[in-house]
Amino acid sequence: VVHIYCKEVFGIVGENFTFPVEINKKNTEITWKKDRNKVAERDGQNTPTYFTPLQNRSMLKENGCLTIFNLEKNDAGAYELHYWDSLKDHNLHFKLIVLDPPSEPKINCSIRGENLVLKCTSDFPRPLNYSWQFGNNQRTNQSQEYSIAIKSVGGTEKATCFIAFLHVEKSSEISVFQCFP
Repeated sequence: VVHIYCKEVFGIVGENFTFPVEINKKNTEITWKKDRNKVAERDGQNTPTYFTPLQNRSMLKENGCLTIFNLEKNDAGAYELHYWDSLKDHNLHFKLIVLDPPSEPKINCSIRGENLVLKCTSDFPRPLNYSWQFGNNQRTNQSQEYSIAIKSVGGTEKATCFIAFLHVEKSSEISVFQCFP
């Protein structure tokens, strides 16, 4: 029985993406394939060779890291890193999923009991990291909601929701007075 390790990795259209690998041995032969077609190779310390579709928009380092610049939807697929370190063959498999960037977040507000509750939403298929800024207070949490006691809210304050996935961050702001009838 052969067990093939396959790691799902995510990139965002228009961003740069680097596969999470590191080969500790120097002078190794490195080959990257996408859907069984060669996309980059390096023989020891020699200059890497790049093939279509990654020609002129990728970089292969000595440690095996392959970076794709300006990621496109059609970069998604099955990637394989093969390297030979003079002792044995190594194969690492990745499934690259390329996502559109998250939409600008939207903030809705409601009153629950004694609290003003702000909710931040964005159209995105993966979990996002959220942080909030309310007045001068910055708060990071995994929650889409931010709750604050109504009595501590001034009518001129603004709330900002920040969403982040990988290296992409977007934000929206709301004036709190819009939340009160």
